[in-house]
Amino acid sequence: MTLNWSALGDRALVLTLNNNDTLSQRQLHWLAHQLCGLSGVSETVPGMGNLTLILTSPLVDMATLAEHAIAVWAKRPAEASPGKLHKIAVRYKGPDLHQVAEYAGLSEEDVISRHSQAVYEVSFVGFMPGFAYLTGMDKRLAMPRRAEPRLQVPSGAVAIAGQQTGIYPRQVPGGWQIIGYTDQPLFDVEQTPPALLQPGDQIQFEVSRD
Repeated sequence: MTLNWSALGDRALVLTLNNNDTLSQRQLHWLAHQLCGLSGVSETVPGMGNLTLILTSPLVDMATLAEHAIAVWAKRPAEASPGKLHKIAVRYKGPDLHQVAEYAGLSEEDVISRHSQAVYEVSFVGFMPGFAYLTGMDKRLAMPRRAEPRLQVPSGAVAIAGQQTGIYPRQVPGGWQIIGYTDQPLFDVEQTPPALLQPGDQIQFEVSRD
């Protein structure tokens, strides 16, 4: 698996995999931990198949830093373990549950069963503080975003877009298909770290009948 690099302005560089799968994504999270705190690096930000290194100064030698990162990558473990497992209760009563079922050609109970039986992994975080992009969803549940995004998606909404699922940490506009809700807090500035879900963590949704 080859790792290439490119400059992102004068304060960051991006390391990109030539291919990507679950194992290489875990190895990328491992690399982020290895480079976190390295001289010249203020932050490591994993993405899907890539890792951005935020630099402490535009004077940092990007080429030397990239060469070091690629050398560390060459020593990556063959089997990278996933992170912490979170079990999150979900009330599957979202307004788009019926539409997702119809699109997939399934009953609503089948959608709930397939969504709650999978083990998801946080590929990366973004969009807003605490929002985790979860992979590992049953392919039958994949569905496009809404044609017209909602102006307000409530905090705790569990939703689907494409082949990913996720949870809105707070009320914001959004176009993902809402299939349920959870009361699990996802972001709290008083906690360390503030975000509950970290890259590499695993998630299992549990059906709540409340």
